[in-house]
Amino acid sequence: MADDSIAVVDLEKCQPDRCNYECANFCPPNRTGKECIITREERYEQDEPYQGRADQVWISEDICLGETCGICVEKCPFDAIQILNLPQELDEEPVHRFGDNSFALYGLPAPEDGRVTGILGPNGIGKTTAVHILADELAPNLGQIGEEPDWDEILESYRGTALQEYLESMRAGDVTVSRKPQYVDQIPDQFSGKTSELLAGTDERGVLDELTERLEIEPVVDQPIDTLSGGELQRVALAAALARDADFYFLDEITPYLDISQRMTAARLIRELAEEEGRSMLVVEHDLAILDLLADAIHIGYGESGAFGIITPPKSVKGGINQYLSGYLENENMRVRETNIEFEEHAPRSLSTGDVVIEYPALSKDYGDGEFSLEVEAGTIRENEVLGVVGPNGIGKSTFAKLLAGRLEPDSGKVDSQLDIAYKPQYIEIDQPMRVDAFLSSITNDFGSSYWNTEIAQPLQLERIMEQNLTDLSGGERQRVAIAACLSKDADLYLLDEPSAHLDVEQRVLATSAIRRYAENHNATAMVIDHDIYMIDLLSDRLLVFDGEPAQHGHAATPSGMREGMNQFLSNLNITFRRDERTSRPRINKPGSQLDREQKSAGEYYYAP
Repeated sequence: MADDSIAVVDLEKCQPDRCNYECANFCPPNRTGKECIITREERYEQDEPYQGRADQVWISEDICLGETCGICVEKCPFDAIQILNLPQELDEEPVHRFGDNSFALYGLPAPEDGRVTGILGPNGIGKTTAVHILADELAPNLGQIGEEPDWDEILESYRGTALQEYLESMRAGDVTVSRKPQYVDQIPDQFSGKTSELLAGTDERGVLDELTERLEIEPVVDQPIDTLSGGELQRVALAAALARDADFYFLDEITPYLDISQRMTAARLIRELAEEEGRSMLVVEHDLAILDLLADAIHIGYGESGAFGIITPPKSVKGGINQYLSGYLENENMRVRETNIEFEEHAPRSLSTGDVVIEYPALSKDYGDGEFSLEVEAGTIRENEVLGVVGPNGIGKSTFAKLLAGRLEPDSGKVDSQLDIAYKPQYIEIDQPMRVDAFLSSITNDFGSSYWNTEIAQPLQLERIMEQNLTDLSGGERQRVAIAACLSKDADLYLLDEPSAHLDVEQRVLATSAIRRYAENHNATAMVIDHDIYMIDLLSDRLLVFDGEPAQHGHAATPSGMREGMNQFLSNLNITFRRDERTSRPRINKPGSQLDREQKSAGEYYYAP
């Protein structure tokens, strides 16, 4: 194979007991007598006994003809093989490779004292692997399988680079690490007890009380950890990570389940720790508005999920995000996406004139005894429109969704019980021991049809996870399956609660496209609750804005146009957005800046006048 290609065999999918080794039998080099595709038993017969399944295949990257052939990829009945060309400009060896025909990582981010470094890129391209290396939990093997290098060789390979000093300090034991996990909803599976007990052992800097107050988690510190919502778990996890006394902080996705105000607070806390105490912060984040506000520099990650990942050298935040949105990385001369992501400077869509699908009356729900209460003004939702729903956490958005879906009974008002509603809840609990394809085929008769594949499966990138078990899926994979399951049903209203959670930027754009195209092509109606301002902007025709006092009282106005709705929503939060002059990408204004004051004075918080 050419030096710029890589062969990857997914050992979880490779099932030789259920095939006839079509990959090997049809391989052109094999048919000329060469040993390009052989079993792992044959590959390792001269070495120590192979620890995995000996009948699974191994591909010689020296003999393989590369992506231009691809016969084994087509012939494999389980989609277990990838033959991929690496970028021609890539002239370095891998930082780490997990074995023969396994994932390879190229490049590492470079932490800097007193700065926030961001990583932007899709899931599955090695961001977590990079952090394991920087946290001294994984020794990079420089792509050398079998005879792994010692640390002297590793350090020599980074001599003269931005990482040299950091790696030397790390290896000497002079770097301490604090980490916030990606999937905070898994915390109750790993810890039982009160929230205060979890936090008590983390207060190494003596700032836990301040963090608890600023993150507004005081009401939950005496509650059992397994009773907390996703937003509460996210803030508890962030407090625990920032309370530790560390040299290097790694924060993996700080925004899922947080509203915009809470995201701003998290961003300020991270910046303060970097600027005021000189700590090194590395943040993986998919909310571009928050990443733009938070980071001093960013690394772009790209590649092929599960096959290889490349971490670029650092870029300016503005330039890096704009290049990523355009799909073209200038310094690397690399196109990472076929199309660019565009934002409208003005509210882009006229109001729908379709038939009214849902006309709901004024509704109320009061949980009594001083608990939460909700009041909703009467409104309508029309066919062929996407209604975006925005507002702080704890304000009643999910309660309203459950009222419409018939999962809660209102105290006053009556929702049409004849409505057929497909509902994707905020928190996805998939515990059925079945495969993804079996699960989805049980939902719709259209499973596998050309239109279903084109409009649902392909945009949501489901092809490569169809044969996996639901219980083995990552958070992002579960989210995509749940969105697909919702859109696969015949319904009057498709109601999706926080579909952006745990999706990377690419997946958010693709999910947005899938929801919009489905609504447009089927004259369908969708209601989407989300905190990602970019997703709401790209997706919605109108907005339903919630306000009030979180956890006490919520109020929902009548649905409004995008400009009116965004101005109402952001004025409640006292946040304004400016537009990037090159891409029209919304960017959060610094509070109190000249632009912030001018836009507030004009009453234009989001769309340019």
